[in-house]
Amino acid sequence: LAQGINPPCRESCPHLLRCAGAPAMATARPVVSVYSCEKSDEKTGTVVMPHVLASPLRPDLVREVHKNVSKNKRQAYAVGAKVGYDTAAESWGTGRAVARIPRAPGGGTHRAGQATFGNQARGGGMFNPTKVWRRWHRRVNVTMKRHAVATALAASSLPPLVMARGHRISEVSELPLVVSDSLESISKTKQAVEALKTVGCGEDLQKVIDSKKVRRGQGKARNRKYTMRCGPLVIYNEDNGIKRAMRNIPGVETTSVDNLNLLRLAPGGAFGRFLVFTEGAFKKLNEIYGTAKGGAPLKKGYHLPRAAMENADLARIINSSEVQSVLKPKLEAPGTFPKHNNPLKNKTRMAELNPGKKGSPESESDVQKRKKARIAESKAYNKKNKKGDDTFYKTLMKAFEAKAAEAAAAKEAEEADEE
Repeated sequence: LAQGINPPCRESCPHLLRCAGAPAMATARPVVSVYSCEKSDEKTGTVVMPHVLASPLRPDLVREVHKNVSKNKRQAYAVGAKVGYDTAAESWGTGRAVARIPRAPGGGTHRAGQATFGNQARGGGMFNPTKVWRRWHRRVNVTMKRHAVATALAASSLPPLVMARGHRISEVSELPLVVSDSLESISKTKQAVEALKTVGCGEDLQKVIDSKKVRRGQGKARNRKYTMRCGPLVIYNEDNGIKRAMRNIPGVETTSVDNLNLLRLAPGGAFGRFLVFTEGAFKKLNEIYGTAKGGAPLKKGYHLPRAAMENADLARIINSSEVQSVLKPKLEAPGTFPKHNNPLKNKTRMAELNPGKKGSPESESDVQKRKKARIAESKAYNKKNKKGDDTFYKTLMKAFEAKAAEAAAAKEAEEADEE
């Protein structure tokens, strides 16, 4: 998967890979339905599946590109050049039984005589102070960025990956979700929310609202008090009011199909974001990215990524007769020899060599066998000879019963004499 293996199917595949034994378009649905944003489950037509949505999955490439591109909006920060060093301090030198670190001048205050300048001193300068000329930004190859965007688009058309990212799409009829171009003409936020709910995005919108929480740490005091999950990303062809209508819906973002950005297609470096295409934007994907063989008309010199393996069933390849016929035979393990034990140090070995000793020393298993035989013999004897009135307890009690009878008779005789 990390090296761009094509999975054998689009939706029912358990390992989410796509095989490319046939042409790329044969591994995906040939057409996608276009849904109306006014009536639920109403189809207005079909469009051809773009080749870019059948690209191999490269999560490693997406993570790497996202990590580098996300650094390009950072602003430089550094500690002041004189911070911690704007004190007329000098060391007291040796002979005063104190450290030789520079100390604040003067007297009559707590500050006088306190250590300065050092990074271990209160109010001193920091160790290895930060500089504004740090390498804040990263350059990323254009082709790598385009491959990452193509992979993110392909992953967003697979329901398992979209659901694994946390989106709620149980009410969505089909992925990729394509909506009629009338969505681009919506100019009111209320109408935009209703349109999204009509095409099955209501559950995901509610998830975003429920996820709003106060940010942990100091960020809550720095104009970013709340955190919230990502909702659907609406991709349009022409902005006839859709951008303004959806800018205030929590979690919903909009972008033009001409300016697809990996930071929005795969937030956090994890692909599989829930995408909502307008019909015009979906048709334009083929114009922008083209086909694997024909190249991209609007991206000079660019070709869609190819899978590193045409067949993802690696076990079947290895076990095939073609591969097994040219492999070397399995190596047999080398013969082992018994370990030599010194009879002068090993009692067992000495007993084996001693001709006057009968047999080898008794092993633990032999001791256990003899113990079991002895216990069994004892039980058999007790069962045969110690039963009924012959048991030890009853024999013992008979002696006490005779003494008790004699004592009772003597007591009765004494009572009779007294009377």
